Amino acid sequence: MNQGNFGDQIQMPQMPKIPGATVRTVILLAVIGLIALTSFYTVGPEENGVVLRFGKYQGLTDPGLHFKLPFNIETVDKVPIQRQLKEEFGFRTVSSGVRSEFSNRGFAGEANMLTGDLNAAVVEWVVQYRIVDPYNYLFRVRNVRQTFRDMSEAVMRSVIGDRTVNEVLTIGRAEIADLVHQNLQELADQYESGIKVDQVVLQDVNPPDKVKPSFNEVNEAQQEKERLINEAQSEYNRVVPRAEGEALQTIQQAEGYFLERTNNAAGDSARFVALYDEYRKAPEVTRKRLYLETMELILPKIGRKIVVDSESSGVLPLLNLGGASLPGTGGGN
Repeated sequence: MNQGNFGDQIQMPQMPKIPGATVRTVILLAVIGLIALTSFYTVGPEENGVVLRFGKYQGLTDPGLHFKLPFNIETVDKVPIQRQLKEEFGFRTVSSGVRSEFSNRGFAGEANMLTGDLNAAVVEWVVQYRIVDPYNYLFRVRNVRQTFRDMSEAVMRSVIGDRTVNEVLTIGRAEIADLVHQNLQELADQYESGIKVDQVVLQDVNPPDKVKPSFNEVNEAQQEKERLINEAQSEYNRVVPRAEGEALQTIQQAEGYFLERTNNAAGDSARFVALYDEYRKAPEVTRKRLYLETMELILPKIGRKIVVDSESSGVLPLLNLGGASLPGTGGGN
C-alpha cells in the first residue's frame, strides 16, 4: 500500500464554528444571572441584616427581600434578634422533644466548682439570652459567643465561691441564679456585647459522686430533724391551747364561785343584821317566829313523828312504835 496515498486519505475532524454573537449572548446571560444571584437577599422574620461594604459597616435591614451591590462588594450577616438563644454549662442537649436527652460526659471541667467553705459541688446551669444590638454583637467583641460563655462561667464560679455547700445544694439556689443573672448582665453591658440575659437556670446541683452517700446521709438526718421538729410543734399546738383554755375556764369558774360566795355572804350578813334589828324591837315575837321557821325546815325531813303531850293524864298500855299506824295519828305522823 502506498503510504503517501493513505496519509492523503485521512483527514482530522474539524470543530463546528460557534458564531461570535451566540458566545457574547451566553456570557451576558451568565453575568446577568450572577448579578441577580449576588444582588438580592432575604432577611428572616426573626432576624436583622447587617450590611457590610468591603467589610465596613453600612447599616441594618429589616425582615424581607432587599438589594445589595453584587459580586460581594456588599455582604450581609444575618443576626437572630428575636430568637431566644441559650448556652448550656456542664452538660449538652443530645435531643429535644417530649423526653429530652442530655449528656454530661466530657463537661466536668465546667461543672466542678469550689464553694466558700472549701467543699466541692457539681453545678449544671443554662443561660438564656437574646441579641439586642447586632452591631455590638458582631463588631465590639471578638468571638462573642465564646467570650459570653467565659463570662458566664466566671460569674457563676464567683457567686458559688461566696456560698456554703449547703446553700448551694438546698436553700440558696434561687438567690444564686438571680445574682448570676444580675452580675452577668452588668458584665455583658460593660463589654458592649449587645446581649440581654433573659434567665439563668440552675439545671442540676449535686455533690461529687464520691461524696454523694455522705451528703445523702446528712440530708436524711436533716429531714428527720425537720420531721421531729414539725411533730413536736404540732403536739405543742394541740396540747398548749387546750391547756390554756382549761386554765382560763378554771379561772373563770373560780371567779364565778368567788362572786357567788361573796354575794351569798353579803346577803346572809344583811339578813342577819335585819333579823337582829327586828329581834331587838320584839325579842319574844322574833324568837318564836325563828323557832317556827326552823321547825318548818326541819320537820319535813323527819320520816315518822310521835307527839306526846306531857300534860296528858291517860297513859297507853302499849306504844307499838314498830307496828302499824296508831289510830288517829294520820298514817304514823
